Amino acid sequence: MPLNVYLNFQGKCREAIEFYADVFGDPNPQIMTYGEAPGDHPVPEGIKNWILHARMTVNGSPLMLSDVWPDHPFTVGNNISIALLSKSAEDLKNWFAKLKEGGTVHLELQETFWSKLYGSVTDKFGIHWQLNLDSEESGS
Repeated sequence: MPLNVYLNFQGKCREAIEFYADVFGDPNPQIMTYGEAPGDHPVPEGIKNWILHARMTVNGSPLMLSDVWPDHPFTVGNNISIALLSKSAEDLKNWFAKLKEGGTVHLELQETFWSKLYGSVTDKFGIHWQLNLDSEESGS
């Protein structure tokens, strides 16, 4: 599976999506807001329309975007991560174990509402990785 670039914003993701959709000619980016997320998770009123996850196509390649939670560390210039999708849970587990050595785990590999297996880690070089099981049932 190819690597995907994941761009993070803090309350400006919708504006960025509209801009990039116009620039790169993607008329139908996929968008889910924090308020639309499944499950019973408390979401402050002020961020219900912020983007939890969006996906669009840029010149044939996927581009993913989201707004970070308001109290999450956010620095313009460091707001890019690499999303690695695989159909192999075993590969994800091996990669995650190696990436977390000397790094910082943000979310251990686990089942989420969008994936049977997802984890987030910053490696020892400061690169943020999101590992995600890409399967028919996960909808990834």
